[in-house]
Amino acid sequence: MSQAPEVSRGPVVTPVRVVIGLCLVAPFVAMLWVGSYAKTDPTIIGIPFFYWYQMAWVLISTVLTVIAYQLWQRDQRARREGGAK
Repeated sequence: MSQAPEVSRGPVVTPVRVVIGLCLVAPFVAMLWVGSYAKTDPTIIGIPFFYWYQMAWVLISTVLTVIAYQLWQRDQRARREGGAK
């Protein structure tokens, strides 16, 4: 008899991939929710909150992107090792 070909189920959603997605979406949500930071107080060294909040997110976004990249690399490595068995 013939064997049925394996059916690809598409992308697999794992907890690691959910964390990766959250790391990449968080900066967008934080910047698009303008009402949360559209104010002047508190100030840091004379810089209004509106400006330093956005500059802080530049650094936070960098850290979150690095974390997402590291998690993605680990996930891909685990999938390759798991698929090779």
